Amino acid sequence: MLTDGVRLLSDVLGWSYFVLWSISFYPQALLNYRRKRVDGYSIDFATLNAVSFGCYTFYTFNFLFNDRVREEYRERHGGKDNSVAPNDLAFTVHAFILCCITLSQTWVYPRAVGQELSAWHRFVISAFFTVVVVEALSVISDILPTIDFLYHLSYFKLYGSTAKYASQAYLNYTRKSTKGWSIVNVLLDFSGAILSLFQALLIAQLDDNWSSVTGNPAKLGLSILSIAFPLFFMAQHFVLYRDGSAANLESRRQAKSYEDTALLDP
Repeated sequence: MLTDGVRLLSDVLGWSYFVLWSISFYPQALLNYRRKRVDGYSIDFATLNAVSFGCYTFYTFNFLFNDRVREEYRERHGGKDNSVAPNDLAFTVHAFILCCITLSQTWVYPRAVGQELSAWHRFVISAFFTVVVVEALSVISDILPTIDFLYHLSYFKLYGSTAKYASQAYLNYTRKSTKGWSIVNVLLDFSGAILSLFQALLIAQLDDNWSSVTGNPAKLGLSILSIAFPLFFMAQHFVLYRDGSAANLESRRQAKSYEDTALLDP
């Protein structure tokens, strides 16, 4: 009876973080739509979000439905199944679609002068797609196990999550303001991450299978990153730059510059 109750709790946690994380993609898109501009929103963040969630969607789909991948996982983890669940796939597909919509807003709405994808990430993304093509050919030729190819995609997802948050945090720092960046998105992201990590640990404890945590580095890393960076963003919004959108003189000067002279069509 206790086990059934714990599994029910796990299901509730899984769908709860799915709902919170899914909703978290809407505030930024709605904010961009309402403002009809994207200054304050990092182009690196938007681009890396779309690319990395594309990787994560492919990764999750294969871990859930690809028999070859599931068997390769069992061979490496003592015959135990991976912990990817249907709600994980539902989340990633939905997230990828919303990320593409938000990225497209950065192509349509006016940006600030110099607001573009950084040279570093143009290089990183180009190099990444080159590696993807080479490794995909290696998988087709049975040189590289499919599961390793998927793990490499998940590692880029982790890089993308780290780099996108760092890029947005740096933009907030240089502007001394979080105006244009949705704090609601941050709060929902943080709440979902707490529930996701709790569910992963609960399943591992219940099944006595801690490889379900360590064997899914993308999900674990995503949860940890989605706890650490939102805490920093909350500090920026509520403490460091809490007057950035109204009372802070420097922020008002920058906002005026963006509005009067620094907005260009992308």
